Order: sequence, then C-alpha cells, then structure tokens
Amino acid sequence: MTVPTRTLTVAGVAHRYYSASDTLGPDYRRWPTVLRLLAENIARRAPEPDRSSMLSAVRGWIHQRTSDAEIHYSPSRLLMHDTTSTPALVDMAAMRDALALSGVDPTSINPLLPVEISVDHSLAVEHYGTADAPGKNIRTEIRRNRERYRFLKWASSALNNIHINPPGTGIMHTINLEQLATVVTSGQMEGEPWVYPDMMLGTDSHTPMINGLGVLGWGIGGLEAESVMFGFPTTLKIPDVVGVKLTGALRPGVLSTDLALVVTNELRRLGVAGAFVEFFGPGVASLSVGDRAVVANMAPEYGATTGYFPADEAVIDYLRLTGRPASAQQLVRDYLQPAGLWFEPENCPEYSREILIDLSAIRTSVAGPRRPQDLLSIEQVPHALRSETFPAERDPDLPEFPIALASITSCTNTSDARLLIAAGLLARTARRRGLRPPEWVKTSLAPGSPAAVSFLERAGLLDDLAAVGFDIVGFGCATCIGNSGPLPEMIARSLRAGTSQPVAVLSGNRNFPGRVHPDLELGLLMSPPMVIAYALTGDAATNVSSDPLGTDREGRPVYVRDLWPSSEEIDHVLSEAIDPDDYLRDFRTASDSRLWQEIEAPTGDLFPWDEDSTMLRPPPFARKASGSLLGTYLAHPLMVLGSDVTTDHISPASAIPRDSFIADFLVARGEDRDDLNVFASRRGNWEVMARGAFHAKSLRNSLAPGAGTATTVHGPSGQVMSVWEAAQRYQQEGIPVVVIAGERYGMGSSRDWAAKVQHLLGVRAVLATSFERIHRSNLIGMGIVPLTVSSDIRLRLDGLSPGDRLEIQAEHVAPRSPINVSVHSESGNWSFSTTAAIETDMEVQLLRAGGVIPTILDSAIASRRPESHPPA
Repeated sequence: MTVPTRTLTVAGVAHRYYSASDTLGPDYRRWPTVLRLLAENIARRAPEPDRSSMLSAVRGWIHQRTSDAEIHYSPSRLLMHDTTSTPALVDMAAMRDALALSGVDPTSINPLLPVEISVDHSLAVEHYGTADAPGKNIRTEIRRNRERYRFLKWASSALNNIHINPPGTGIMHTINLEQLATVVTSGQMEGEPWVYPDMMLGTDSHTPMINGLGVLGWGIGGLEAESVMFGFPTTLKIPDVVGVKLTGALRPGVLSTDLALVVTNELRRLGVAGAFVEFFGPGVASLSVGDRAVVANMAPEYGATTGYFPADEAVIDYLRLTGRPASAQQLVRDYLQPAGLWFEPENCPEYSREILIDLSAIRTSVAGPRRPQDLLSIEQVPHALRSETFPAERDPDLPEFPIALASITSCTNTSDARLLIAAGLLARTARRRGLRPPEWVKTSLAPGSPAAVSFLERAGLLDDLAAVGFDIVGFGCATCIGNSGPLPEMIARSLRAGTSQPVAVLSGNRNFPGRVHPDLELGLLMSPPMVIAYALTGDAATNVSSDPLGTDREGRPVYVRDLWPSSEEIDHVLSEAIDPDDYLRDFRTASDSRLWQEIEAPTGDLFPWDEDSTMLRPPPFARKASGSLLGTYLAHPLMVLGSDVTTDHISPASAIPRDSFIADFLVARGEDRDDLNVFASRRGNWEVMARGAFHAKSLRNSLAPGAGTATTVHGPSGQVMSVWEAAQRYQQEGIPVVVIAGERYGMGSSRDWAAKVQHLLGVRAVLATSFERIHRSNLIGMGIVPLTVSSDIRLRLDGLSPGDRLEIQAEHVAPRSPINVSVHSESGNWSFSTTAAIETDMEVQLLRAGGVIPTILDSAIASRRPESHPPA
C-alpha cells in the first residue's frame, strides 16, 4: 500500500508528512485520535509488506471497533528513571561481558534511539520541616547511592544515546512535560526532512501523564524497553479504545485531583484493562494541560494503557507558559491541523465503548484507604477508616487514626502549578489563624520541578508553607514511591506497642498497604491543599467537611471552608507568579550539579564489576539462556495468593527491614544494619532482589497462612521456610514451581524486577484470574508463561495443599490459546483449561527464545562478525 505524503514548510524547508485523511481515508474523523496516531506511526516506520497489512487492519477496526490484528509501534524516544534504568543497564553491561566471552564485539550492545534517564526515585525524606532539608536529603541520597550513580555515569559514556538527568532536576514525568516533549518533531529521516508527532515510551507506569499534552506514550516494563532500545518495535494488538466524553466544567473549589479520582473509580468499575482511553467532548476544552496531565497520570490506576487528550490551544498555551520557543508553538498548530490530529470539541469519534462524565457534577473527594480506585467523599472517610481492624488497646496520646505522614508528593499533582498554588494559599490562611500540624505528623513537600521554588517564592507562599510544616524536602518521587524515611517516634512507638492504626495522607497516585511505608497499612489520596487540611487535624478520621480542623489563637474553631482558596484567587496568584523563563533556567541550574559532577566513573567498553559489591552484580539471566521455559512439566505451587497482588508486593521498593533475613545477608557483607537504604537502590544486585521477593507484610499465602512475611511450605518436605529458601530447595531438586493468584496480578508500578525475581525463584508459569498489562509483558520478557483461569477454578486452586502438584501442558502456545492443566493431589486428581495470556506472535517468539535478553543476544551474535577482544 502506497500512502501519499504531503509537504509542510518548516523554517523555509519543505518537510514531508502523513495526513490521517490519507492513512485512514476521507472519513478519518470516525477513528479515535490515538488510532490516527498509530496509523501515522505505521505508515512512517513499518516496512512493507507489514505496512500495508497493518494499515488495512487499522482501517478495518472501525467496522467492529475492536480487532485481534497485530501492529507495530516504533517510538522516537524512551524515558526511564534511575531504578528501572539501573537494572536494564546492568543487563546490558552483563550482555556485553557475554558477547566478549563469545568473541563478539561487545559494543554491538548499544541503544539505537535516544534514552533519557531521570534520577528521581532515590530521594528519601530523611530530613523535613526545615529550610535546609533539600540539601541534607540530596547529600544523603548521593552518599547512599554513589556506587549506583557511578555506574550510571559509566553507562552514559560507554553506551550510545544515553543521557542522565541528575538528582535534583525533578520527577521524570514532570521533566517530560516541561523539558523533553515537543508534541511535534521536525527532523531528518532516511536523509529527508520530515515532520511527525512526538511519540514515546517510558519504563514507568505513569508515562501516560504526557498524554495530557497531546503526546502519545505509555508505560512499558524494563524488559520490553531493552528490546525497543535495540530496534525491535513494540508489537501490540490493535487496542480497544474507550471514549470518555466530558461535558460541563469543574465547579469552583473542585480541583483536577478530584476529577482524576472520579475517573479512576468510574473506569475501574467499567473495566478498561489493556484498552486505550481517550477523552473527548466539549468539557475537554475547559481543562488546562495541568488538569489533563493529572487525569492522564492515573491511567495505570484505572487500568488503561493510555489516558489520552488530543492537542488543542491549551497545549500551545502550556508550551508558552513553560518557555518553549514561539517556532515550536507554531509548528504544533501548523502540523496537527492539516494532519487531522487536532482536537475538535464537537467531533464524536467512534469508540469501542463510551462513558459520560459531567465535570460540573464532580465533588471534592479522596480515595482509599487501601486502593486508588476506592472513591470516597470526605464525609465518608471516618466510616471507611472505622470499618478497618483497630487495636484493642488505645494510645492515650494519639487519636484513633493518627496521621503519620502528610505529603504533597508525586508527579501526579505537583506537576500542576495550580495545585501547588492552591496548597500554598490554604497554608497562608492557616498560618494567619495560627494552625499547625500536631507533633506526630511528618510533613513534606516534594515538587516535581525545581521551577516550583521560583513560582512559589514569587507568590510569597514558600514561607507560608514552611510555617505549617511543608518545607520543600527535594525534587523527586520521595514518599509516593515509598521513600518516606523514618516515621515520627510517637508513631513508631505506638506501632511497636500495637496501640494505633496510623494513616498516610498524600497527593500521590497509590495507597496500597505498605506502599508509602512498610509499616503503614492505610493511606488516603487527595489534592495538595487537602493534604495540608488533614495534616492540621492530625486525625485521619476527622470529618473535614463539618468538623473543625483546630482552633485559632482566639480559641475559635477553624473549618476547611474558612481556609479553602477560591478559584479566582488561585488563578490570580498563578498568573502573577508564573514566569516562562523559570522552567529552562531552573532546570539547567539543577542539572549543573556539583555533587553529581564530583562522582568519578570508570571508562571503557566493559564495566569493571566489584565482586564484593552489594549494589551491582551481573545477573545470571543476562547471558545465553539455558532454553525456553515452555514444555510439559509437573510443578509445585510456590505461592497461592489472592487478588490485587501488586508489583510492590512481589518486589518491594520501600525500606529494607533491619530485622529481615535480607538485612542479615547485607550485614554479613559489611553493610550497616541501620543504613540499608531501600530495595529500589539495590535493583542492580540480583542476590538482594531475589531474596526480597514477596517480602510484604500484607501479602497472604494460603499455603502457609499465618506463618509470617514471605514464607511458604516446601511441598516435598512439608517444612515452613522463606520463599527464597524454598525456591532454592526446589531448584536443587530439579522441581519447577508456579505461582497462583487472583484478579489484577501485578498491578501497580512497571517493575521488571517483579518478573525477574520470579524467574530467579524458578517460576515457569503464573496462573491468575487476570493480569495487569505491564506485568504480563514483563513475565513474558523473562520467559514465564502467564495463564488466565476462570473465577471458579481460581476458588478451587485456593484450596491447594502443600505437596499438591500441577501438570502444565504448555509445549505449544499461541496468542490466547488453551493450555491444559491437571492437579495431582492426595484427595484426587482433576483437570481444567487455562488461556495463554499472550497477545501477539512476537510474544510467542520471546517465550520460545527464553525471553528478551536471549533474543537480544542471539540477534547480536548473528549480526556481528567475531572480533578480537579480551574477555571480561
């Protein structure tokens, strides 16, 4: 199929481009914008004959508004953070060693497209409540992570196309919005000038935040990212597209956070796993890019691949407000309109399914106390908390549900300047009334961008925030990713005594038990100003809609309505505070980090591993694999788990417990038991990560109920032991193992280690009622077969006993093919059918090869002539 190109003059030069009217036909407006973008990507990047067949399939989607056809997606850039890039780069360094040992030039392991790495996931809130907290926290961060940062600096010099944004430059998704995204790109392609949409992928599930700027991108696992780096396209089934029609406008006092929580609740109930979500309708035009980005950011929480907002004038306004050149702003309009990619408020494309949300009906909300999709009005919060189990003995010095952590954190809400201004204005009024959080509340403010300092200072709000405890602690994910630091002593003491049920309140995106701190089971998500309101009470069970937050200096009660800023006040202060020059200037200043520059890094094509390192060890899977994990085999269940098992449960990112056997392992190798850092900091060491598998207090394994954290029963012996020890025993005995779980297995972060640890434990298959998209992909990337089972079969599997065995007949697999399984038990044998959770033929090929890394190594060895190079 030959698709005609058009021309657009950019800076006096004629550039080629594809229009949706040519890729899809004159009635292209019937297709969702995300499919128009995918069609453009196919036309520009896919080779023949794939291009013709894939474009025909996208055109055919409109008849049933669904399709099983496969297409390729080739992004122009990749975005990673430090704790996903480190294991990926460790894999590459180890693959270079493997090639060198095979006599192949190790430099054939090199990314083929630009990779931006943000060092944002390692900042911990050790110091807070003081003006010097940011400096102290970043110095602590670099001290703890110097070896890992040294490795990252080596990678940026030894590997092509790697660029590091050092600590202090902000959160990756905020950097993407403010600095990296172009919306439209002009450049050379095969020697000719082209103009095309900015399209990308990121190794973090919240990558869809960039969808709020009209850029198509979504989150993938680190393993899939490795294949993309080496020129393999992402292969996906043409997605179902769920349309969310927005009407009306948000009422005064209602914020974008409230909308995001409603969207999350509505779409989780609808069920959009694996689908693309696109927002359309006249209500979209009432939302700023800041508003849209908050909603798009929560795509993994509502289970979708994207949360896409097509570009319009609001996008150009955002580019102007963040200091993009006028020529870049103009190019967006000049290209997107004739290309058929510009948002039209009255157009109603055809979607697989649709829902309607009236923006004027949204009310102030929170979510929790255990999942981001569990929407609550603020009136419902006390009842929701009191329905939780509460200790019989009360701590007389603390309220019923003391707030342990109150954190304005996360790219989700701190990337929208309007939300930070709203928080600052509430703090200003609270300060004037003499309110301050109680001593047991740990407060913190970690914006996504260093530009926040400039506009909050220009608005005169930094001192007001500090006066109520919300000094800036640094620029990174911090509490949202679990790097909340130690709890206040009053809270820690009551937890040790078992006399309280502390709660975290945060402006983040996830509140799974143990997510923000391993000792906290309950968390509430809310807007930044609401975080401060709750912090002032110190009691999460306060009905802030009607109960006073405290009393002022005259003893008068102060209610949230007395503090809440008006929309007009927020917008006025915002307009006075924002200076477009802040964004690039402050980013450059933060990038010019003396602490980062002082880190010395090795040079050379091969990384010089330190055998005594507890941070960096070449993993055993980053070499030629022993072969595919497919086949027919008899396996023991390693874990039998329930629903909503997150990647945080499977491979935690939070602090390493000082009393755990993982801590013992590290201390035996010279580490300080009181300064072990977080699991995420050691993702370059497979020995630590494998031992930390399933180390979550809230995880329940029905094979060993009540036996303790990360424990199971070794089936042949009947002995209770750690998951790690049991896996070692099974491997010594040559016995495969499987994991059994319920709904939404692997929800949460795009953590490739959640799949890698299962591979290291000897897991050959996972049987679950349903899988979250990225984790399913990561399992396949490690050669592990994901199998879906019906709900009634899952209930029967919950009754498995230690010693029961499952015969898996996965010799031959295909997308969504049936796979037979038989249970061998002392009480009798029974059989059932599962479905291979495989979407594409490319995934089948990965499973046959043993995963992504063997595929890359095979390709490198096949395409390179042996060269003389010393072994690693």
